[in-house]
Amino acid sequence: MIVFVLLAGCAVGVIATLGAVTVSESRRASQPIAAENTRDAPSTPSLAASQARADRLQAALDAMPYGVMVADQNGQVLLSNKAANSAGSDAHNEVLVQAAVQYNLRSALRGEARTQTVELYGPPKRVVVVEAHPLNPDGAMVTVEDVTERARLDAVRTDFVANISHELKTPIGALAVLAETLIDETDPTVISRLADRTVNEAHRVAKIIDDLLELSRIELSGDLIVSSCDVGLLVVEAASRNSLLARQNKVVVNAGEIPVGLSVNADHAQITSALGNLVDNAVKYSDANGVVNVTAHSDQQGVMFVVSDNGIGIPSRDLDRIFERFYRVDRARSRGTGGTGLGLSIVRHVANNHGGSITVESHEGEGSTFRLYIPDRLVPQT
Repeated sequence: MIVFVLLAGCAVGVIATLGAVTVSESRRASQPIAAENTRDAPSTPSLAASQARADRLQAALDAMPYGVMVADQNGQVLLSNKAANSAGSDAHNEVLVQAAVQYNLRSALRGEARTQTVELYGPPKRVVVVEAHPLNPDGAMVTVEDVTERARLDAVRTDFVANISHELKTPIGALAVLAETLIDETDPTVISRLADRTVNEAHRVAKIIDDLLELSRIELSGDLIVSSCDVGLLVVEAASRNSLLARQNKVVVNAGEIPVGLSVNADHAQITSALGNLVDNAVKYSDANGVVNVTAHSDQQGVMFVVSDNGIGIPSRDLDRIFERFYRVDRARSRGTGGTGLGLSIVRHVANNHGGSITVESHEGEGSTFRLYIPDRLVPQT
């Protein structure tokens, strides 16, 4: 946050308004020789003492994460700190912020408090909030706060609520329609078909909720439960976890040969979740008779898990977004597969929690290869 204060008076007098010295002290400090020749000299700060206080104040201001600038009524800067010149990331942004400061400052000098949000489109895009407040008996204070991260989080929350509302509305609406149809239906064949669809929609809702809970748990998990994890068992578990889906889609999941004894120190539950979601994604987007391979190898500092398929692939324009919540390349196909768009987001958070990485290589019509790297972590001593 950057703070501009406009006050009349000398620099030391302005410092006095911030609580460093009193106005009377500043006047005495301007006459150090006379102070030394008076009997009350011990109670009057010397010029050196006043300068020391000013230096301490300057150091404190420079240490602040936001800028501070003090100017007189003519706009002349009397006091500023290092951060005061970082209102804009470039000259264009600097001009926009300063224009907003001056506009709101004039209003504050007339006794009117104002707040203005300034969007700087960059790059990078930034958002700042300019607030102006009049100060008595005269002058004004303007604060300029960079709220880019706060605005981003607000946008994420808004998108999240909108997306989850949409995702739940579709299956819940389908359940209502199916239930209404079943009420008056008498044909056993139709009843059986509608009942199957009802079960499928109910499972779809349950899957969305389960993925949301799992993503929230992984996002909010500050401390990993680190233990030695057998890599071979992790790969086999990820393959077997999706065996039913693979049979339904007529896809073969192969667990590659893993060196005996290969292990990684990590959070077992999170790694299992990440690998399971990678295999789930590969199976869903593979054509009938497709093959999904799951392998792993070590580089002495961690383990690289590789999940590859020969499915439909991912367009290059979508590669940068597939790890976002609810983002799906082919929404029409996702409806048929029951995808929620949360699986790869879970994988990304697991990688981040472990200080690792997740990358993807893909070509449309040829398949995709995901690489999840998990570095070894220290196992807590018990």
